[in-house]
Amino acid sequence: MLRQKAVLLAWFAVSLVPAGLLAQNPAAQLPASSSTGAPRPTQPQTRPATMPATTTAQPATTQPSVAPQNSTSPPGNSDGGFGEPDNGNPHQPQIIVSSPPPAPYEWSWHDRVLWGAYVILAVLGYFAIMVALRTLKSIERHTESSLATSKAALGSAAAALLRTQAVVEAERPWIVVTVEPFLTVENSFKVVAQNRGRTPAQLISTVDQIRVAVDESNLPEQPEFSDEDLNKLESPMILLPGESVGIRPFSRDEVNTICKTREEFERIELWEEKIFLYGKVTYRELINSPNSVDHETTWCCRYIHGESKSALVITGPASYNNHT
Repeated sequence: MLRQKAVLLAWFAVSLVPAGLLAQNPAAQLPASSSTGAPRPTQPQTRPATMPATTTAQPATTQPSVAPQNSTSPPGNSDGGFGEPDNGNPHQPQIIVSSPPPAPYEWSWHDRVLWGAYVILAVLGYFAIMVALRTLKSIERHTESSLATSKAALGSAAAALLRTQAVVEAERPWIVVTVEPFLTVENSFKVVAQNRGRTPAQLISTVDQIRVAVDESNLPEQPEFSDEDLNKLESPMILLPGESVGIRPFSRDEVNTICKTREEFERIELWEEKIFLYGKVTYRELINSPNSVDHETTWCCRYIHGESKSALVITGPASYNNHT
């Protein structure tokens, strides 16, 4: 009876010892006693399959060993595959790898100096832009002022040029054509070219033409001359201011020569048709400059036939009485 109690007490003590210590020190296990009480050789004892009802055995708790896993691989099954964790072992450890928080950025002296330089450059750029804008506005005002001054100077120059041209025009020779009667011959007239300018004139050529027409409106729009009627002076004639010279004589007797038939002469007598005498005088300034041009004076006269007296008067369109 005592022996059975001792065996139960030994089993109870063994059940309280951790299984790891028993595995490391198998000699610590109690030997089993025989029924005769004689000592038996020491043998490793195995845990019985069933414990007596009076003994309550507590399971030994051991720390499960954790196999090293790759930090980049997600937790998986016990067989190494990916997927859901093994539900058969709720105490299986899971490893969650998270990236470390970023380290706070610290400004170095180089970054601070660079930032300060950028700020200074931005401020200087702003002031430079403002100065440039003020300069441009000032240049614009000066440009407008210079433009106004230039326009005023141009107007003054144009006025001065007009005054100079007026003085030159006033000082140049002007040939004016008039009609004068012959004092010694009755019903005879002469066309006279007179210098009304302030400088001498040099006559170059003269030309004249006679045309019979009903009135001035039947004359050509511009006076027409033929080269055969051109009278170039072999020796140029010089007219001083106030001097004159006869360039074309005309008398009553020339009417019979101009009218080819008696009926045409009768129309002249009845003033149904009129005789027009027109021409042109070409001259230049005696003090000639390289840029000077020849001047021209055109003239036109109408013959009036009376019973006993005749007349020759200046008339005609503006294109027939022109001065250049």
